Amino acid sequence: MATFTVISVGRLKERYFEEAAAEYIKRIGGYTKLNLIDVKSDTDIIGKIPGGAFVFALCVEGRQLTSEAFSQKLESVYHSEKKSVCFLIGGSDGLPDDVKAAADFRLSMSEMTFPHRLAKIMLLEQLYRALSIQNNGKYHK
Repeated sequence: MATFTVISVGRLKERYFEEAAAEYIKRIGGYTKLNLIDVKSDTDIIGKIPGGAFVFALCVEGRQLTSEAFSQKLESVYHSEKKSVCFLIGGSDGLPDDVKAAADFRLSMSEMTFPHRLAKIMLLEQLYRALSIQNNGKYHK
């Protein structure tokens, strides 16, 4: 199982977001290792990407996947030469073009606009859901 890294601009400040993140972090920890890296600006992202990682850039122009397809995509990455999986979440202006260009896959959560802090929670939930699907867990129905 690959290690997951989530690099995001800013940090969760609201208690309710922190609590939601903590719950999904705990659940994901039952399956794999998860690293969360908060950076101050977009310019700090590329330098934090782990070497050899398969990189997902979360951006509105990315490809939308069902939860099942996302789980399958992650599974295909596990069987590739990549050693880890990294997700990039930009700030309120999204990710800059050079950061998106460094990604292996552009992923869109929705055509709707969400605050980047909520996008982090949504990603953590989908990571847990994907792991649950892969392990025949009861979470995904």
